[in-house]
Amino acid sequence: MSRSVRYTSSPLLASKTPVGRSRFIVAAIALGFIALGVRAAYVQVYANDFFQRQGTVRFARTLELPANRGRILDRNGLILASSVPAASIWAIPEDVDESDPSVRAQLKELAQLLDMPLSTLVTKMAEDDKTFMWLKRQLDWDLGQRIVGLGIKGIYLRKEYKRQYPEGESAAHVVGFTNVEDHGQEGMELAFDKQLAGKPGSRRVIKDRMGRVVEGVGDEVPPVDGQDLQLSIDSKVQFFAYQKLRDTVALHKAKAGSVVVLDARTGELLALANYPSYDPGKRQHLTGEQLRNRAITDTFEPGSTMKPITIGLALESGRVRPETIVDTTPGRLTITGSTISDTHNYGVLTVEGVIQKSSNVGTTKIAMQLPAREMWETFSAVGFGQKPQIGFPGAVGGRLRPYKGWRPIEQATMSYGYGLSASLFQMARSYTVFANGGRVIPATMLKTGQEAVGVPVFSERTANQVRKMLQMAAGPGGTGQKAQTVGYSVGGKSGTARKQQGKGYAAGKYRAWFTGMAPIDNPRIIVAVMVDEPSNGVIYGGAVAAPVFSEVVQQTLRMMGVAPDMAVKPQIVANAVEEPL
Repeated sequence: MSRSVRYTSSPLLASKTPVGRSRFIVAAIALGFIALGVRAAYVQVYANDFFQRQGTVRFARTLELPANRGRILDRNGLILASSVPAASIWAIPEDVDESDPSVRAQLKELAQLLDMPLSTLVTKMAEDDKTFMWLKRQLDWDLGQRIVGLGIKGIYLRKEYKRQYPEGESAAHVVGFTNVEDHGQEGMELAFDKQLAGKPGSRRVIKDRMGRVVEGVGDEVPPVDGQDLQLSIDSKVQFFAYQKLRDTVALHKAKAGSVVVLDARTGELLALANYPSYDPGKRQHLTGEQLRNRAITDTFEPGSTMKPITIGLALESGRVRPETIVDTTPGRLTITGSTISDTHNYGVLTVEGVIQKSSNVGTTKIAMQLPAREMWETFSAVGFGQKPQIGFPGAVGGRLRPYKGWRPIEQATMSYGYGLSASLFQMARSYTVFANGGRVIPATMLKTGQEAVGVPVFSERTANQVRKMLQMAAGPGGTGQKAQTVGYSVGGKSGTARKQQGKGYAAGKYRAWFTGMAPIDNPRIIVAVMVDEPSNGVIYGGAVAAPVFSEVVQQTLRMMGVAPDMAVKPQIVANAVEEPL
């Protein structure tokens, strides 16, 4: 039986609590409330910047308003690159309810529109950031609208811009391309990225947790669109040159090729084509072989295309005249133990004949009369060994060693294009010295429409004399007869250079060159052609590269409205003439 307990009579309750303890507890509680009040006042009144900032970070956003990238135009105003609206699809994965059957069906349709398997889409959203992820960027705008129209919670669209390249692979190496962020990566897109890009604007907004804009705050800063860029390129000449180059590479089973077309008066680049090429708008399987702008970034030994420059120096110095006799018998010449050979024993030639027959022995005998310093200065003056100042990414200067280190055999081989290196672009520009009365002019990839001011290297008389020799080299009895065209007189020099491999030369591998100008008495264009490793039984520049020169010259002059300076009759010689290396 339990006892009844009277709590009021408990000895513990009956004892008195110490006054000091009670006061301490009351004081502690009071101090706590005072501290909370002070903290509240501090947070709400005196130091609320931090907390306001933290709140703003969670709900306020600065939206970037993308600027429309400037267009790239050819010299006639035709579009080479432009921007169009694109839809980029993003998601908040945690808001996508995959367990809902209706959502699952919508995701299946979304995967089809994004061109990816449903399993890939689901895995992607499961592995990435749960609060934000890109599903696919720069889709066609209409396709983006269809995706938004599905009404899937957690799937959103952002407006961006993507580039379109109407000329495709024909102008790819000139125009280049941008990345998904619309920044230039290659070509003129990279070289003039700042000018083309413009300046993005901004808009300050408040968003809810779903990413939806609730209201705008502050002033909107509008974007500044990029400036248009007009190139010197003629898209029609560019396409034709690329087409002929592509066909020639295929015909001769070559590894690659390049063509450069320069306006001989203004220095403007009318065409620069390479093959293999690529489509700037479809780069999924892009390789380094396709991407290389060989005409500007690759350097080679130019071979016999150097001979006119060497002969020009000899003429300018007065050591020889066009009719000076040079004995090339027996078609070989030994210098310090090394033998220089011609493909045939040409016997006694004039200086004009040395260029016409492309005699290595004749060129060497003339070059050995010249001081090494004068040769080096002339080669430098026409642009060899110097990086071209054209504002194009990847342009190289080639190799031209200081003359003080030249041995006699090196001076001899450099006179006909071995022992130094240059790009096809440099080779084309060097020939402006013969097209402009002895002045070498600067080259440009931007439209100027004005005649360039050149730097004198040779006299006008020397330039005219060399042009006559180039006409002979491309005419009957010369090594570049297939350069002849219908209605226009031409002059140029072919070359066939062995390919370097390690410290020597590769067996059976050559580069075929042809560089020349037209019309010969009043040059309007300079065309340089290079075909790398022709392997279909023909290797010489006069047989491989000269026909490309012929067709490009004829088409380009017609497009420019240049009147024919010859009777319109076929000038092509049927029989191929072998050319020395």
